[in-house]
Amino acid sequence: MNQVKRRDVLALLGSVPAAWPLLTFAEAPERMRRIGVVMAYAEEDPNGQIQIGAFREHLPKLGWIEGSNVTIDVRYARGDPARAREMAAELLRQRLDLIVSNSNLVTTILQTQVRTIPLVFVSVSDPVGSGFVKDLARPGGNITGFANFPPSMGSKWLEKLHEVAPQAERVGLLLHPEPPNLGYLKSAQEAAPLLNLRLVDLRVHDRAEIESAFTTFVGDARSGLIVAPNIVSFANSALIVALAAKYRLPSIYPFAFFAREGGLISYGFDEREQFRQGAVYVDKILRGAKPAELPVQYPTKFEIVVNLKTAKALGLDVPLQVQQFADTIIE
Repeated sequence: MNQVKRRDVLALLGSVPAAWPLLTFAEAPERMRRIGVVMAYAEEDPNGQIQIGAFREHLPKLGWIEGSNVTIDVRYARGDPARAREMAAELLRQRLDLIVSNSNLVTTILQTQVRTIPLVFVSVSDPVGSGFVKDLARPGGNITGFANFPPSMGSKWLEKLHEVAPQAERVGLLLHPEPPNLGYLKSAQEAAPLLNLRLVDLRVHDRAEIESAFTTFVGDARSGLIVAPNIVSFANSALIVALAAKYRLPSIYPFAFFAREGGLISYGFDEREQFRQGAVYVDKILRGAKPAELPVQYPTKFEIVVNLKTAKALGLDVPLQVQQFADTIIE
């Protein structure tokens, strides 16, 4: 009986050293992951900070804690292609696991430099036409993400502006002349005759051209304005809103922050939510999913924000129906 017990004890002791390596392996800290982000905005731009803030706030909910198992390095391109290239090159020297871009400008530049790691884009226009992915459902390659507006949105902006400012007979479309914005232009041009409107193509590349476009376009009291999404319009949002007020132009914008800054109406999606969705894709990829198999997604909900204070300053009575359907009213 004593011999049996002795053998049992020896067997137990003999198994302990073999278990130690397994225990040590199980308790080994997870490898630190590195995420790079290149934002098209300037660092001091509050809208860019709100968006990257939403991304950073959502990652911990998915198990990624900065300083514990992930680091996030953010760079700001300030709407400058040369700076975007510089920021991308700087980040890629740091052995990233994944990189995130926002805007067509930044994504176009990163696409040429990122070959061996995944790229997740957020808020880009026409990702297929821009050459970022082959197909929305199965992107292929190492790039996927979230798009902002379909080409048909040009006509939608025109229709919404017409509802709010029916007296406008002539509407300018302020745009940076890149392929997606030309798609919005085509859509609006096709819709204009159906609404008895004349559409004016206002192409701009920088702040000076924005100011020039306003001075050449104004002069007719029955005018309105559509502002297309692009880093040029985002970086100069305060200027555009101020000029629209100065020249008394009823204007519609692609994002709510324009309306919060004093724009008349915006029709777009929640850019913060799209950055949260971007965090979900980052999580999936870091856990083994392939970008090629993650579908590119468009927003499923669009929101209307109406600034009644601005409407009053312009002498407009926003139809009750528009107010009832608005998601947010600023008074």
